[in-house]
Amino acid sequence: MSKLEQIIVIEPPYDLKFKGPFTDVVTTNLKLKNPSDRKVCFKVKTTAPRRYCVRPNSGMIESGATVTVSVMLQPFDYDPNEKSKHKFMVQTIFAPSTATDMDAVWKDATPDDFMDSKLRCVFELPTDNDKMVDNIVSSSGATMSKQHSSSSLPSLLVVIAAIFIGFFLGKFVL
Repeated sequence: MSKLEQIIVIEPPYDLKFKGPFTDVVTTNLKLKNPSDRKVCFKVKTTAPRRYCVRPNSGMIESGATVTVSVMLQPFDYDPNEKSKHKFMVQTIFAPSTATDMDAVWKDATPDDFMDSKLRCVFELPTDNDKMVDNIVSSSGATMSKQHSSSSLPSLLVVIAAIFIGFFLGKFVL
């Protein structure tokens, strides 16, 4: 018997795109929709399990329901010359109507019961437009903080001067 065709609708269907910079955790979502009239069990697997955190990484999708899976890429030093070979596989099986123990469902299934979909990972750096927007936002914030700090500087100097004057006057009076 040949492999079954994937029953769930996966969005995005082929590529998981992660948009840098990659100095912090970068999250992308995967939507799994069950258009069938039966419950479906799913598992999300990767070729690089230490690089990604997947939540939920397995579960059951009711008939007509959609599950959103968060895929979190851990921070790393990005090299644009290095092509990503990371892949994900969404594996599904129809859940028996009496299913309560997910581990038993997977354990009892035969390889012919599995429906697999593979996705590759794509790493994208921010475009120049994204950088320009970030610079405008951060420079306006910097301008505000400069104005704020320059207006509080005279107040700080007055407080310091008052402390020194009080200190010296206190020594002479005593």
